[in-house]
Amino acid sequence: MRFALYVGVHVLLISRLVLFDLGWCFLYLGFLLFLPIGTPIVVQLLLSFGLGLTIDVFYDTGGLHAAAAVLLGFLRPWVLRLLTPRDGYDSADTVNVHQMGWQWFSVYMALLVMLHHAAFFLLELGSFRNLGLTMGKMLVSALFTSLALLIVQLLFFPVRRGRS
Repeated sequence: MRFALYVGVHVLLISRLVLFDLGWCFLYLGFLLFLPIGTPIVVQLLLSFGLGLTIDVFYDTGGLHAAAAVLLGFLRPWVLRLLTPRDGYDSADTVNVHQMGWQWFSVYMALLVMLHHAAFFLLELGSFRNLGLTMGKMLVSALFTSLALLIVQLLFFPVRRGRS
């Protein structure tokens, strides 16, 4: 259900938003970034490929989204291990700004979104001819995507109260 929601909103609404012909919002990444922490790597990779391929079908981008999404799915467990809190993760933990805190969430989001965007835009470029413009696209798009996903987190993910 969430898969269809992220793809539908991205394809029908968000894909039309472009900042100064320099920044694009990849809202569909929220589906992958907000998966439960305990999701097995194989499931993450299959979901990443399926999501990227679905977006590629809509935009005729020849696998760019699939390749970058699979990279994100592959790197996500590494980033989660890198950011593991002192007490570890609870088995029921999800990626949630309210639960994990602003600092953790910001680093998690920045690392994965920037790595995804670097892969996507460098694959799209296909050479190093316009590297400066591509770096600008990466940065502006990463900021745009991160801000949109933060808004999604704040609006649609519940604040979990203390356990009683």
